[in-house]
Amino acid sequence: MSNKADKADKAGWKNRSVPERFMFAFHGIGAAWLREGSFRLEILCACLALALLAWLRPPLLWWAVGVLIIALVLAAELINSAIEALADHLHPDLHAEIRAVKDMAAGAILVLNGAALAILVLLLAVTFF
Repeated sequence: MSNKADKADKAGWKNRSVPERFMFAFHGIGAAWLREGSFRLEILCACLALALLAWLRPPLLWWAVGVLIIALVLAAELINSAIEALADHLHPDLHAEIRAVKDMAAGAILVLNGAALAILVLLLAVTFF
């Protein structure tokens, strides 16, 4: 393919409508749901956290913090899943650098899940003590 045709093809993908771009994003979320058990578990935890917030009825600030940490955990899991899928596709054999990249991405998830747990403990502490 010529360089000019390649640029035209890329430009066609870049200039998609907003609804099409939303559909790409929803397809990505759907792919994560189908492929990643961790994503499904985190969705379940998010639903439980939102139910807990509804039951406790904390001030609006706690809702904001809860929704923010849920969004951060889910977004990081999507990024982690994308990194893993791309790495596995480009380099299906075991490789030390690929493993390090995957481990670092998983570490980001662990940090955010730790933050989510700390927020839960703080919410329960201010609610019940």
